[in-house]
Amino acid sequence: MSLLDRRTVLKAGGAVWVGGAVVTVAGCGDSTNDTGGTASPSQTPSATSSTTAPPSTTSSATPSTAPSTTQSTTPGGSPGTSATTQTGAGPNWNTFARSLKGRLYLPSTSGYAAAHQLFNPRWDSVRPTAVVKAASPADVQKAIDFARTNKLVLVAKSGGHSYVGASTIANGLQLDVGGLKTMSYANGVLTVGAGARLYDVHAFLDRYGRSLPTGTCPTVGVAGLTLGGGMGIHTRTYGLTCDRVVSMGVVTADGKAHTVNASSEPELFTALRGSGGGNLGVVTSFQFATIPATKLGFFRLTWPESQAAAVVRGWQKFAQSAPTTVWGNLHIDAKSNGTLSVRVLGVSTTGDATAAAAQLESFVGAKASARTLSVKSHLEAVKYLGGGTTSPRQGFLAGSDVLKGPMDAATITALLGAVKAAARAATPASAILDPLGGQAAKTPAGGSSWPWRSALAVIQWYSSAQNRGAQTFIANGHRAVRAFSAGAYVNYVETGRAVSSYYGASAAKLDAAKKKYDSSNFFHTAYTFG
Repeated sequence: MSLLDRRTVLKAGGAVWVGGAVVTVAGCGDSTNDTGGTASPSQTPSATSSTTAPPSTTSSATPSTAPSTTQSTTPGGSPGTSATTQTGAGPNWNTFARSLKGRLYLPSTSGYAAAHQLFNPRWDSVRPTAVVKAASPADVQKAIDFARTNKLVLVAKSGGHSYVGASTIANGLQLDVGGLKTMSYANGVLTVGAGARLYDVHAFLDRYGRSLPTGTCPTVGVAGLTLGGGMGIHTRTYGLTCDRVVSMGVVTADGKAHTVNASSEPELFTALRGSGGGNLGVVTSFQFATIPATKLGFFRLTWPESQAAAVVRGWQKFAQSAPTTVWGNLHIDAKSNGTLSVRVLGVSTTGDATAAAAQLESFVGAKASARTLSVKSHLEAVKYLGGGTTSPRQGFLAGSDVLKGPMDAATITALLGAVKAAARAATPASAILDPLGGQAAKTPAGGSSWPWRSALAVIQWYSSAQNRGAQTFIANGHRAVRAFSAGAYVNYVETGRAVSSYYGASAAKLDAAKKKYDSSNFFHTAYTFG
């Protein structure tokens, strides 16, 4: 789909129902737990670009009676039922508000309704007791201290793209770090606040001829994406977003500010790189080792439904053996006429995608029925893949499976059958397969908790519907590839799935980090580990 086409349709999570088909590009689907710091994926520093000097820890809240906490999750993820619910009263909100550099929103405050919104309108009915719009890392410390003193459950929010609404909470405290978005660049290193949005990050770096390997949705917060891993078109060439992190500013459950890196509190540094938000603390800033912002070669190949199985087989070979300079994700989309759309959107960091497209066609064993090649500058590519510089709020349901290796013929048939069943039911649905391998297969210096280094790919099951048909499609997708699934991607977190399935072999080390840095389990929701 051309950039102009993408601007004329309603887009979310990288998928749209247009012209009788779900059309997907990388889009807004790579930040499931988009909630600043480790309180769900997304991030930011203070009004300055450096967070090496920890701000002071203060708390001006008065203790209250400890309220009770309940959690319930339903497979459909109904608003209000998958969020933590807090009961009780007593916090001194006036004193707390006066202590903040940022703003406190209560239900009676003008602007409250907009303040607690997430990207997905599905969660608008979830009403936090209060929302803190942090203006500095010190505000983050004060919010954590206040919540702990008053026994309030706290969740953090950056871009607010959590697939399950994990960055809002019923009757608890929502901590929004979206205002922490200052950026600076020096000597190849980007210092950025946890609340910066991806388009803004790329536009800033483009001035210096630099970039980062990220997802493509322009409004995703850098914190949520990074903490959960961060996949995109540069994954095979430069690794995950979290692999480029060299330092983080983070506030832990005790309200203390830390600067963590490979030599300073390395256990926490490693744990934060790929474990998702909402678990160990609230990240306020990042330092990233940047990459060159070069021209990119693009290819787009489309095949008829009759060759769908051959395309999946060929794409798997391509994901295994293509050069690390090449990336291409496979889209299998349900069309409203009951048929399937099958295509691959590919990128070559060499600036010429001709050879990559030919290699994929050779693995498929058939020429594409439609074929386009193009070359784009760094910022042209960012706008093309993101559908512009911003993205409208949109409802959706999604889930994921991590493929541990190439699927056999029966599993490929079952996967195609899951999307086909959705097409016949007129349910908007897509199976989007993102390749791993290359640099993403290597553990970065300083370590990482992202558990899927040896995996072949990640499948995202996506529907712009939010009904039983969408739930059925996602469940059918999981069932279809179960024999080849190693688990799931934490940035695509979903209801009804065991938390442990997101962490694989990293689970034991993450549990140890949780005991060390949050022994009281202050950061807890239905989607956190420990």
